[in-house]
Amino acid sequence: MAAAARLAVAGHRVAVYERTQTYGGAVRRVERDGFSFDTGPGLLPLPAVWRDLFVKTGKEPLEACVELVQVDPSARHVFADGTEAALPNASRAGVVAALDEALGSGTGRRWGDFLVRARDAWDRTRRPLLEEPLWPNWQVLAEREPYPAVPHKRLLRTRRAGTLAEVGAWELRDPRLAALLESHALAHGLDPRTTPASAAVLPYMEHVFGTWYVRGGLRELARAVYERCTARKVEFHFGAEVTGVLEKDGRVAGVELAGGTVAEADLVVAGVAPGVLDRLVRGAAVRGDGEVPARRGTASRLTVLLALRGGRPAGTAHRTVVHAADREAELESLFGPAADAAARPTVTVLRPDDPGLVPDSGHEAVTLTSVVPAGARIPGRYAEELIAVAERAIPGLRDRVLWHEVRTPADIAEATGAEGGAVPAPALAAGAGRLLHPSNSTRVDGLFTVGGWSHPGGGLPHAGMSGALVAGLIVEGPDFRGSQ
Repeated sequence: MAAAARLAVAGHRVAVYERTQTYGGAVRRVERDGFSFDTGPGLLPLPAVWRDLFVKTGKEPLEACVELVQVDPSARHVFADGTEAALPNASRAGVVAALDEALGSGTGRRWGDFLVRARDAWDRTRRPLLEEPLWPNWQVLAEREPYPAVPHKRLLRTRRAGTLAEVGAWELRDPRLAALLESHALAHGLDPRTTPASAAVLPYMEHVFGTWYVRGGLRELARAVYERCTARKVEFHFGAEVTGVLEKDGRVAGVELAGGTVAEADLVVAGVAPGVLDRLVRGAAVRGDGEVPARRGTASRLTVLLALRGGRPAGTAHRTVVHAADREAELESLFGPAADAAARPTVTVLRPDDPGLVPDSGHEAVTLTSVVPAGARIPGRYAEELIAVAERAIPGLRDRVLWHEVRTPADIAEATGAEGGAVPAPALAAGAGRLLHPSNSTRVDGLFTVGGWSHPGGGLPHAGMSGALVAGLIVEGPDFRGSQ
């Protein structure tokens, strides 16, 4: 939709063909008995991406279409040893002080020093990973580690951290700080033991740009973008499954729909998972040798929606991260050879202060989320695992539950078409390019890719940037050098 709105403003006639009956991909909503829940992302990082979209596509700014609320504290963390820390939103000094008070003198300084190094990684990768089309010589991004790790003496050798886990162990030197760091990778389904140190940009982005909530839930952002598209005369066709991308004389000519109907087009922008795109483009290689290969996601999400009796207590944190009691066991369960849902996993608890989500002030809507392997078959009892973990943050939770609903990887697969309900991670530098995503351009003339499975990868900010990049490549041509 971000690409569609920008292309319509640029003078193109744009039609969106959507397999399901609504817009927004995984950004969905469940409503029942006066309760309302987001089933996709629950918080918005880097809202400037979406502010830019609304500035570039109409007179009404984003804040005129949705209400943005800065979340403070940014998050409350409940660590394995029972200690807790509530981190202020977008305040380095505040976070340093909060960590020193909660975890002991010196912990805040180590985290603050880490954020300074993470800023260097951000400055080195922000343009190529978010604001520019993927470089033709993308191998440079794959080979160079942008994070300036501190030299570490180990067994008579001086080494530098190459993974996020090593940054935590060697530079932060506190298992709670390491868990805080690694939770940012785990939230995207990444194994911190193999994720490059460049992933330091993930907590840095949250620290600098803050964490935001859209009043009414993130589905309201999807609604606002959809309405901006329709205001710009974008046509939407729901329940219209594309079964093939048509070619003529070496370039795209349109799409074929289920039932055999053909929609002719000069350009096609595909926002689908790699396996789906391979099936749609018959007899032609979408990606060539030497290009970033399409990534197949390995991680998904399990979400438990809780309707609770009793109101939300004053002063409750919007987001609480309850860290796994056994970090190594969790990582081995999720990413080991016999990947499966972990027992007592890290759980994110969202408790929005939003009267519009509940029938009255005597009730509360809570969402629990954990990472699970893509394609995992989740037994019904597993929701109890998440509830048991969440009780460390919400004492007496089980006794307050009126009802609960579960959203599994199969539900994500139905909404997005991604195999196994996989959720794409954002693009990251280093790591031999394992976490880069393919270019938005393809070998098929006139065919472009957008969304989490292409550059710059998954996440709401990245979705908006991919729309801007595709629009730039189409409007300005292959010489387009990136967003300003």
